[in-house]
Amino acid sequence: MSREFTLGVEEEFQIIDPKTRELKSLISQLIEAHTPMDEVALQPELHQSVVEVATGICDDIEAVRRDVIKNRRAANKIAERVGVRIAAASTHPFSHWEEQEISKKERYVQSVEEMQDAARGNLIFGLHVHVGIEDRELAIDVYNQARYFLPHLLALSCSSPFFNGRKTGLCSARTLIFKRLPRTGIPERFFSYGEFESFLNTLVATGCIDNGRRVWWDLRPHPTYSTLEFRICDLPPLVKDTIAIAALVQALVAKLVWLRRRNLSFNIYRSAMVDENKWRAARYGVHGKLIDWGKKKEAPFAQLAEELVEFVWDLAGDLGSRKEVEDAMRIVREGTSADRQIATFERTGSLEAVVDQLLEETLVDIVDDNSAAA
Repeated sequence: MSREFTLGVEEEFQIIDPKTRELKSLISQLIEAHTPMDEVALQPELHQSVVEVATGICDDIEAVRRDVIKNRRAANKIAERVGVRIAAASTHPFSHWEEQEISKKERYVQSVEEMQDAARGNLIFGLHVHVGIEDRELAIDVYNQARYFLPHLLALSCSSPFFNGRKTGLCSARTLIFKRLPRTGIPERFFSYGEFESFLNTLVATGCIDNGRRVWWDLRPHPTYSTLEFRICDLPPLVKDTIAIAALVQALVAKLVWLRRRNLSFNIYRSAMVDENKWRAARYGVHGKLIDWGKKKEAPFAQLAEELVEFVWDLAGDLGSRKEVEDAMRIVREGTSADRQIATFERTGSLEAVVDQLLEETLVDIVDDNSAAA
């Protein structure tokens, strides 16, 4: 079954000066320091203080774990050659976006020209999880249903409580920063892949976008690959959190496909209803309440997370990922990166100490024998 629902994981890292703890616009230097022996490909993003890495196409969650560990280890070794480090979290605690250099690549220059400070201020770092679905009509059907669970995934991943030197009061400030860009957020329902494709073609024909990759919804049928791309998540510093979220995403897609093939489906809710829960997830993370729209009442996130794990449990067994899916409940019990960052700041009064924590956590379980602690 895992070969049907292949996985791919993209992580966008911060490039950090370990002495000042500030972001450094050194992606070009990292790419120059890359050698054919390095087991990772480095990709630039809009800001030169961001480096993206991606796994290969993975048959199962163990392959994802191996690739994520390999990528982080290799990317950090390259960074160290330049005198910097990588950190995983969706905002930097105190570096200001006004001080960051923009990539010279044409598509990023065009983005800034079009969106101005909305793009320049988009100094955020994300986690994207792809799940393979070859049948495009089936992918749209799963996409429609999976929208409901996007806030659940966001809550588990929160890692951006600080921005521009401020404690924002949110667990995911990244969520609201990204919302300023067009074609973001919880997407609407489509009744067929043809309707979705027609929508993209209309945007291209009217000059809104030049290709489908410039639609940045929290979940999208990828315009090039035969995947559903979950884009809602913050980037967790801990490898085990990334793995738990990726496993949960894969099991959720597999469960919704299983239902569809039996002429069953999960309820499909309005985007505005899902967006209410997205706000709650961004504000409170795993400690808040979401709306159970079926029952029309609030419920503690811990309860809803447990119900989600139970919902996908049978398919997680078929995928060989029950241990990783169940690990989502550890995040609920122990808290997210946002909780740990806030606790460190409240204990020390130092945002530099928060950066040190992120640098350390990013490399937890990264060892040289291609294995990691659970």
